[in-house]
Amino acid sequence: MLTIGQLAEYAGVTVRAVRHYHQIGLLPEPERDASGYRRYGAMAVVSLIKIRTLADAGVPLSQISRMLEADPSTFAEVVERIDSHLRDEIERLETSRKQIAQLAAGDSLALPPEVTSYLDRLREMGVSERMVESERDGWILVAARWPDRIPEVMSGKFAMLDDPQNVRLYRVLSEILDCDAGDDRRLEEAADIMAGLAEQAYASGEAGLGDLGHDDLPFDLLDALAVESDPRTERMVELMRERGWTGWNRMERLAERPD
Repeated sequence: MLTIGQLAEYAGVTVRAVRHYHQIGLLPEPERDASGYRRYGAMAVVSLIKIRTLADAGVPLSQISRMLEADPSTFAEVVERIDSHLRDEIERLETSRKQIAQLAAGDSLALPPEVTSYLDRLREMGVSERMVESERDGWILVAARWPDRIPEVMSGKFAMLDDPQNVRLYRVLSEILDCDAGDDRRLEEAADIMAGLAEQAYASGEAGLGDLGHDDLPFDLLDALAVESDPRTERMVELMRERGWTGWNRMERLAERPD
């Protein structure tokens, strides 16, 4: 006959675990003997080893009692359900691991590979990190709204980088962001470049956004993000209006240019 400590040691569990199994009714608690101690027999050892084995296999404690009493067919059904649950849990954990790994990857958090490649290209061009971060946050909004359209959109964005004017625009915007004070000279230059690019797109018939242009919310959020990130964006909007264009991320030609 074993004491609770001997029972726990033999079965490879802690005394605390044995007491917990008593408390939840999983392992019967024997009466005290004449000396006041609880003594455990061989059946208790067998039961405890079975409980430990099932628990180690991932079976919830709430189901162990049923499994210990089940016939072979019922036991197999319960095992299959538990195995299916564990497979689902493993897939969830693997997904979580990938997401956690992305936390250390910076740009890849919440962004598809096409966008991270684009951000890397901007860095190679000499675009400032602050400008890249601004782009990254904007693309998070875009990718969340139109995940299936990202490859198509990014293909066009990469093509735009072949235009020296687009490259110059990024560099001017980088200079603006890296300078805390307002600089109307750089803002004017950026507005001139943007208006010129908009005119080119309009003339070639490429200014439209297709069906994406009917979805206002992402563009409203992008505009708000730009202003929240740098209030000088509002001045840029004014300068663009002076040049006949409205908006920031979705530029539309004004009916008539203001005098």
